[in-house]
Amino acid sequence: MLAIQIAIVAGLILLNGLLAMSELAVVSSRPSRLAAKQKEGKRGAARALALAADPGRFLSTVQIGITLVGVLSGAFSGSTLGLRLAEWLATMGLSPTLANTVGVGGVVAIITYFSLVVGELVPKQIALRDPERIAMMVAPLMTVLATLAAPLVWLLNISGRLFLILLGQSGQQDSRVTDEEINSLIAEAETQGTIETDERRMITGVMRLGDRAVRALMTPRSEVEWLNLDADRKDIRRKLIETKHSRLPAASGAVDHAVGVVHTRELLAALLSRKPFDAKSFVRAAPIVHDNADALDVLATLREAEVPMALVHDEYGAFEGLVTPADVLETIAGAFKADLDAEGPPVVKRADGSWLIAGHMPADEMAETLGFVLPVRRDYDTVAGFLLSFLHHLPTSGETVDAHGWRFEVVDMDGRRIDKLIASRLPATHREKPV
Repeated sequence: MLAIQIAIVAGLILLNGLLAMSELAVVSSRPSRLAAKQKEGKRGAARALALAADPGRFLSTVQIGITLVGVLSGAFSGSTLGLRLAEWLATMGLSPTLANTVGVGGVVAIITYFSLVVGELVPKQIALRDPERIAMMVAPLMTVLATLAAPLVWLLNISGRLFLILLGQSGQQDSRVTDEEINSLIAEAETQGTIETDERRMITGVMRLGDRAVRALMTPRSEVEWLNLDADRKDIRRKLIETKHSRLPAASGAVDHAVGVVHTRELLAALLSRKPFDAKSFVRAAPIVHDNADALDVLATLREAEVPMALVHDEYGAFEGLVTPADVLETIAGAFKADLDAEGPPVVKRADGSWLIAGHMPADEMAETLGFVLPVRRDYDTVAGFLLSFLHHLPTSGETVDAHGWRFEVVDMDGRRIDKLIASRLPATHREKPV
């Protein structure tokens, strides 16, 4: 009889562990992974998804089971095993009062220990190690339990929703995945060796691309090489020989009058043939995009264009620059050595821990490098624009800005352009709050 009672208590503890493991596994499972398992035809995936989709009903089922197990376990521990141990201690010479206290208390302590370890901690750790697999395993059983306890589950579910409404929590749970969560998952995957560091950087670059406007990618007007269609044959030939680009925007008289794009190879071949030459006949239509257009939309435009180059104009119709697939690739994969100018990379860490940063570097890349977050709503795209948003005037060499825990010092001006600056971390006592 004693062995049966011990077996019943052990079974109740294991059942409690199964319920605890099921609860945490279903709650911790990622719906996307369960959906993928369902497409693969994995048994239990569909039921696990159904349980996760209605957490109120599932949690009510689990709580009913755990409560019943707790009541039965308590009854057996005190009224049966505890009394048996008390009787045995009394036969060993202890007073009846002391024997009853030690017997019942000892049994309760032992069962509580195993309930915590075997019935809670170990099953939950198992569930966290592989929640999707555990969820698929327990889903059929949990579905059956939910069906059997449907009336009581309905009552508890309705009661829970009523109390949530009273607490002001009647709205639906926000299950959107944020950029921060994705970045955390990517960083965790990199740490565990699931993805390479270069893969992580490229994934981050793709996410960054989705947040940028085309003006943050384009080659600005001041750096654009273009072909004047009104120039004479000699000047056009010299321009084609000197340029390093295979395509050039073409304009009549001024770059604001850009009409399309020309292939330098085609023009050179026509010039060398010594046949009648008309540069305008080689112009190909190029799409025109707004400087506030999303980078991903512009990428789709470039994919469908006759030539992979788009002319960027502002809201007044003025020419602002041009964008090519290479600009998109640079955002994702980083700049190539052949494309870097004589000044070198846009950011370099110095021996004293400070950073030498180029003014043309994208502001979001600078913030990622230094480890702070920029405002979502901002009217600048480069580091130079970031500084000007604080200064509100054209700076001179030596001017500083303290922001986001860093001191930014302008060290070189190229005419009216901020060329170089140094970012040094501020002491903790002098850091300003981010703006």
